[in-house]
Amino acid sequence: MAKLALTGGSPVRTKIFPQSNTIGEEEKNAVMKVLNSGNLSQYVGSWNPDFSGGPMVKEFEKKWAEALEVEFCMAVNSNTSGLYSSIGACDIGPGDEVIVSPYTMTAGAIAPLIYGAVPVFADIDEDTFCLDPKSIEANINERTKAILLVHICGHPSEMDVIMAIAKEHNLKVIEDCAQSPMSVYKGKFVGGIGDVGVFSLNYHKHIHTGEGGMIVTNDPVLAEKIQLIRNHGEAVVEGKKTKDIWNTFGFNYRMPEIEAAIGIEQLKKLPDLIERRIENANFLSEIIGKLPGITPPVVKDGCKHVYYQQTFKFNKEITGIHRNTFVDALKAELPTMVLRESTPIIGSGFAPPLYLQPIYQQRLHKCSFNCPRYEGAVSYERGLCPVTERMFFEEVFTHEFMRPSFSKTDLEDVVNAYHKVYENMNELKEYEMKKSVTV
Repeated sequence: MAKLALTGGSPVRTKIFPQSNTIGEEEKNAVMKVLNSGNLSQYVGSWNPDFSGGPMVKEFEKKWAEALEVEFCMAVNSNTSGLYSSIGACDIGPGDEVIVSPYTMTAGAIAPLIYGAVPVFADIDEDTFCLDPKSIEANINERTKAILLVHICGHPSEMDVIMAIAKEHNLKVIEDCAQSPMSVYKGKFVGGIGDVGVFSLNYHKHIHTGEGGMIVTNDPVLAEKIQLIRNHGEAVVEGKKTKDIWNTFGFNYRMPEIEAAIGIEQLKKLPDLIERRIENANFLSEIIGKLPGITPPVVKDGCKHVYYQQTFKFNKEITGIHRNTFVDALKAELPTMVLRESTPIIGSGFAPPLYLQPIYQQRLHKCSFNCPRYEGAVSYERGLCPVTERMFFEEVFTHEFMRPSFSKTDLEDVVNAYHKVYENMNELKEYEMKKSVTV
């Protein structure tokens, strides 16, 4: 058996993996068309025909709505802006609570704070890592106004149950679809099932415009409010004769014409890119998932997983080592970066529980936690979401070796690295034991 790279042996692979560059001649031509027009943005912060942006933005919104089978779409400059706009459009304010996920990027929990509301963390499902409907229901009270769920890593949340809970308690449902474009739940694209859906076009998502986001809804009232929040709504409501102006004071969340032009071309590529992700993920799951102590990603009946990342669970009781040691050994066997990026594409835990961040531990936001209108006593103590903490600290590890740019040879190198680590498990156990003694 070859010696592990972690303990001084030669790695399975030294060549950096190829980057997933989805930008091609189509996008370059689209950008040049916009540049030649001289019209890089056409928004005006007052009520006139240009309030909704220029021709590329409007075309991109139309095509996105058609692709996701929804009535309305609003382009913004980031998924974060989309979440903020959606919370505002749902009339969230001081004294309110919004149920959020602790196992995601920070913006999902910060969004309620922007409007003076308090985020309440529900626990996650241990198979999909999306919000657990039972935990959602257990956290609902008279102050709860919305559920902001995340279709994490590309797998849909349990939408039928969540929508039934929301209907029973008269709650809005905001879907964070940043990692799940064209993910499907029981025949419906995510994003159009709840009241509002938000998508990301950040550079490391399935498709991108550098930065950017798309908001979708089938509710004309919410669509109007989101448009006002996106573009200086306070300056528009009088000319537009808008009667309901709650939370319609506006920001500048607008997407320029160049990004929209790129997005139109990227959208055309999205179905094929997703299928390649699924094909690569299935290949890796079939082989890696047979290794003792590793559970491959779960795909529930009626769901389409689009694999922003491929998420595995690791059982230290079966393997005899800690997950972090196993991941360190894999990192040593494979270059964990692609040509463009310095961030590793394999890691332990995925996302630290958000409620352990200083902003929640210290209650630093005076207009929400400490608002005179807030009558709750929300907890952010360690142990609040035991499944989340177990997944982060003990079980989950993720990789992005299923990216569309990875060839069969690339995937075989990945498989060989996993097998090599397993064949040298005794060596790895000795390494872990020595390391724990020195620490």
